[in-house]
Amino acid sequence: MKTIEGFILGLDGQQKAIVSFFHNHLTQHHDLQGKISYNIPVYYRKSWVCYLNPLKNNGIELAFTKGHRLSNDQKLLNKKKRKYVAGIDLFDISSIPEQSINEIIQEALIVDQLY
Repeated sequence: MKTIEGFILGLDGQQKAIVSFFHNHLTQHHDLQGKISYNIPVYYRKSWVCYLNPLKNNGIELAFTKGHRLSNDQKLLNKKKRKYVAGIDLFDISSIPEQSINEIIQEALIVDQLY
């Protein structure tokens, strides 16, 4: 069984830095559990909250499985023609809007408890 740490070691450059940052952030600061599912890192409490999906253009999408229920007050989430999932494409570790993403994560955790 593949681990998230093994997944991270298989990445390069900004993808590696972004996934490593969010893995640590989600598990340590938001008390989420992580596992590899469908060959990507997925994070959950009651149910799946979010996942980290490598993009072909060397970015990472931080995607929220119940994104359709999130307010998107920060104007960062993009549904990409998906019905439920909404995410944020990230390309550079230094340009991550941490405060806005933390607000989205907190809202996603509330949604996870409610639905």
